[in-house]
Amino acid sequence: MGRVTERRPVMRIRDGVVSSRPDTLVAEEPLEIRLNGKPLAITMRTPGDDFALAAGFLASEGVLRTAEDLATIAYCAGATHEGTNTYNIVDVRLAPHVPVPDITLERNVYTTSSCGLCGKASLDAVRTTAHWALEADHPRLTPQVLTALPDRLRGAQRVFDRTGGLHAAALFTPHGELLDLREDVGRHNAVDKLIGHALQQGHLPLRDSVLMVSGRASFELVQKAVMAGIPLLAAVSAPSSLAVDLATETGLTLVGFLRGTTMNIYSGAERLALEVPTGSG
Repeated sequence: MGRVTERRPVMRIRDGVVSSRPDTLVAEEPLEIRLNGKPLAITMRTPGDDFALAAGFLASEGVLRTAEDLATIAYCAGATHEGTNTYNIVDVRLAPHVPVPDITLERNVYTTSSCGLCGKASLDAVRTTAHWALEADHPRLTPQVLTALPDRLRGAQRVFDRTGGLHAAALFTPHGELLDLREDVGRHNAVDKLIGHALQQGHLPLRDSVLMVSGRASFELVQKAVMAGIPLLAAVSAPSSLAVDLATETGLTLVGFLRGTTMNIYSGAERLALEVPTGSG
């Protein structure tokens, strides 16, 4: 199977001194996801957790809801290079009771490590109907729990320490306990790996979880959180306007610019135990 990291020669200039040394880089390779033998999507990802990535992607698209919807996931034996399996094509087989979505050229998607899902026919096609509604005021968190999450996320990133080139996504309890963490060159892939692993373990919906991501909060990440039943998404950077619109529409709590003791709450403030000033007069 492909390695998470690779070594490459690099010329380093530091304080005017030139030296040569090997550097550790995060690996990036294409992964083709097939559904019942037919090509569905291609994503650029960091190898590893490929089955969870495929399952999470299909859960985010509304194809899979529980572990019982999934029959098998396997690497395609015919995907070889110089006689060796590339492990870059996976085939997902649905359980007999799951309807196979219509796979057309318009629906096929290509994803990149930078922007995530691209090529959707329209915004309506992205607004997949969620299987689970988010409860209006559950769970309840304190700002103190949220402000501790970025350091806990960063402290659990093992590959980032060696490469400095990975995004991370993690699930926490409402009390700030780390449940799971995945790293990938693409933030959307890291989230899919989290959700896919949870689906495989029979843990969806993730109603009592907080999703923390290392970058910005895009429309797609909000969609993935909603489709997995996650009530709160926190990011260290900014959300997009569409992300805020979808979060407001679906009842997701969306927190951005979570750094130090500060944060911006863009939607769903009712889930946070806040001390709101009553005024000085």
